[in-house]
Amino acid sequence: MKLKKLLCLVMALLMLLGLALPAAAANGQVTVLFTHDLHSQLLPAIDETGSSYGGYARLMTAIKQQKKLHPNALLVDSGDFSMGSLFQTVYATDAAELRIMGAMGYDATTFGNHEFDYRTQGLADMLNAAVESGEPVPPIVVTNYKPPKLGEEGYGPNAELAWTAYQNYGVQDYIVVERGGVNFAIFGIMGYDSHECAPTSGMAFQDPILTAQATVDRIEAEVPQPRVVVCLSHGGTNINAKKSEDEILAKQVEGIDLMVSSHTHTVLEKPIQVGGTYIVSCGEYSKNLGVITLDRTAEGLKLADYQLIPINDSVEEDPAIAAKIEEYKGLVEKNYLSRFGTGLGYDTVLAQNPVAFESQNQMSSTHHESPLGNLIADSYVEAVKRAEGENYIPVDFALTAAGVVRESLPQGGLTVSNIFNVSSLGIGPDGVPGYPLVSVYITGKDLKNAFEVDASVQPLMSAAQLYFSGMTFTFNPHRMIFNKVTDCAQVLPDGSRVPIVDDRLYRVVTGMYCGQMLGAVNGKSFGILSITPRNAAGDPIENLDDYIVYNPDGTEVKEWYALASYLQEMGTVDQRYAAPEGRKVVDPSWNPVKLLQGANYITIIALAVVVLLIIVIILIVRAIRRAVRRRRANNI
Repeated sequence: MKLKKLLCLVMALLMLLGLALPAAAANGQVTVLFTHDLHSQLLPAIDETGSSYGGYARLMTAIKQQKKLHPNALLVDSGDFSMGSLFQTVYATDAAELRIMGAMGYDATTFGNHEFDYRTQGLADMLNAAVESGEPVPPIVVTNYKPPKLGEEGYGPNAELAWTAYQNYGVQDYIVVERGGVNFAIFGIMGYDSHECAPTSGMAFQDPILTAQATVDRIEAEVPQPRVVVCLSHGGTNINAKKSEDEILAKQVEGIDLMVSSHTHTVLEKPIQVGGTYIVSCGEYSKNLGVITLDRTAEGLKLADYQLIPINDSVEEDPAIAAKIEEYKGLVEKNYLSRFGTGLGYDTVLAQNPVAFESQNQMSSTHHESPLGNLIADSYVEAVKRAEGENYIPVDFALTAAGVVRESLPQGGLTVSNIFNVSSLGIGPDGVPGYPLVSVYITGKDLKNAFEVDASVQPLMSAAQLYFSGMTFTFNPHRMIFNKVTDCAQVLPDGSRVPIVDDRLYRVVTGMYCGQMLGAVNGKSFGILSITPRNAAGDPIENLDDYIVYNPDGTEVKEWYALASYLQEMGTVDQRYAAPEGRKVVDPSWNPVKLLQGANYITIIALAVVVLLIIVIILIVRAIRRAVRRRRANNI
């Protein structure tokens, strides 16, 4: 009898212990340190005021400080770790970004669209170089952005190349990192807009929502509790709820605890909570280190603390990371800058700048003429003059877009790295980093469409704002969409204005990426506008690579070097670039004459619809009045 009572007591204790274990497991906290959109900004950057921010050596110091406070903290990055400084030029050969992230102790990262800027070959070379370095590198997780498989559209040698590199590096759908008794399940997602921003990636894009939910379901089946599900999403948030991809993802997918949101370079001063999901962002270029601490309770994870730690002059550099950055600077000078002339170093000063240019964000946030945009467009014209020499064919127009201007120019001495950062994107067919210039012909009618794209599409997509050389145009933002431009003209070198003729061909120079996007105008304008790049004979162009501008030695004229050469020739930035010159004039008038003058068929159709609706409303009102009168008459 005593034995039976003892067994009962033991069973009761075991049952109580079993009930207590889940409660005990739910107690405590978890901390996640996060970054995103680092864009190869290994060194501190200087803003337009002369203040510095960011830098991986400083970032490492902040990380170490936080890990002293939170020994079990996770450190993750949400993509676009490359492309944005001279260090990207050794991306494919030396994988500087991944190697330094490995040295800093990152537990995971994912791909952003800019990891595919050097196309499939560049990505594969980078992944293989990272492995071959023998140094620690962070795990890469991505679920919905992989090379096409055998039998899928796009499968071929490039897909095989990418699959081999994915497998060699160990790219996975998700990984599990155990810290302090908690299993962190980390997976990566590529967003819709990110995919559109990587037109040469060669990857097969799968629906983010369906793929994310399937991945979370797998995690719940395969990863034991206590568990925290972390999504590294390169989709981004937006003040427009319909465009806020990561908020939509959080609403549609059950089971994500924490989402590190990137791509839109957003700074969230406090997390966005969508159901049980916390969405966090700390801004681009290592300006901040994000820190979130969550309480583990029986009801789920609850926010305990959230910080954005500024990475500025007040943070000391970590010596080991600083030394590694200097090593990579040497690689950049030896393997890349030496192509552009002897003695050209990372910190070589090419010009002095007394002008207070606006920031890159200011350039695209409002619709206006940008002196920096003018400077860049003018540099393209001068680059073609140098390249063609005695055989120069006059350039009528040059253009660039807000989306390809990655940084502004600071005041003071302008170094090679400062200038490269302005136009740092892409790679040419030569395999050398930096987009080349291309020269095409466009009809006057299509040029007017380009002005209309700037006037009408920019409010929908800020990256589409254009900056021109050799022209002037006026637009009224209050007019009907795709009918906002009220006046335009070509501006000749002597400053005189001449009308743009619809059926004339004009020579236009731009960067490779902008040239590719010109052909996409038809889709972006819902088929209303079209811009067709042509050759000198007026025939539509099939392959833009055939129209690259080359130097006399056969090398491509790179966008960034066009700007660098123009600035070096000036010595000191001309004061003409201190203010707008009337290249783009905004005339926000509500005058009925100005709203309707020169109306195209879009405005006419819209007016006809409005008039028709008014007539219908009047007829309905009259019908109602007649009915009321008849009822009153019948009642009498």
